[in-house]
Amino acid sequence: MIRKGRSLSDTGRNAGGPHNDENDSLDPSESFDAHNRAAGRGPQRAQFQNPPASPNSADFSDPFETARITTATEPTYSRSRDSRRASGNAKPGQNEAKKSQRPARSLKGRALGYLSRREYSRSELARKLKPFVEENDSLDTLLDTLEAENWLSDSRFTESLIHRRSSRLGASRIVGELKQHSVDQTLVEEASAQLRETELARAQAVWRKKFGELPQTPAERAKQARFLASRGFSGATIGKILKGIDEEWSGD
Repeated sequence: MIRKGRSLSDTGRNAGGPHNDENDSLDPSESFDAHNRAAGRGPQRAQFQNPPASPNSADFSDPFETARITTATEPTYSRSRDSRRASGNAKPGQNEAKKSQRPARSLKGRALGYLSRREYSRSELARKLKPFVEENDSLDTLLDTLEAENWLSDSRFTESLIHRRSSRLGASRIVGELKQHSVDQTLVEEASAQLRETELARAQAVWRKKFGELPQTPAERAKQARFLASRGFSGATIGKILKGIDEEWSGD
């Protein structure tokens, strides 16, 4: 006699009754492993497992582990640069020690070093070398030797000074500088005559570069005259450039 209501297939799944393994059906939402564990059976086939990681291997899926390994394997370029920089920076005491190991420069070698750069007068070179003179040195003898070997020449110094100063200064300024260097009087007179010949042209070039226009007022005339006089140009030359200037500028 069959009662209506629950089907025969559900009798094995009664929540309050015993569980029937023979009539147990597979739930579609249940995995094979869960079903086998519920039935008391082991897995029918071995599941795929990753091989055990070696001690030296790293799981690169972990971002923190990857960052740690990348940092550890980076070459230490910064350290090598710092070490080279530290070795290149010598201490002040080491530099002084290296300078002290250099051989002392002779007085003649020092004089030739000066003369290789530009011309010197005898008196000027003597002032430069005087602080380096030692007991066994004779400064006058050295200067005589340099003149005999044509390394030192007041004549060449005079020509060099005129070449460097004539485009900006008048004859009186250049002659005064030659006298300060104790140049021979004959050379001074020759230089003065040479400069007087070109005095007007040189003064006009200096005036044109500075002003370019004749003065319109007495104050402007005085300003231009003072400028040319400070450059060493004579009063006669200034009077020829500045027309109508006071008579006091007509003489040398």
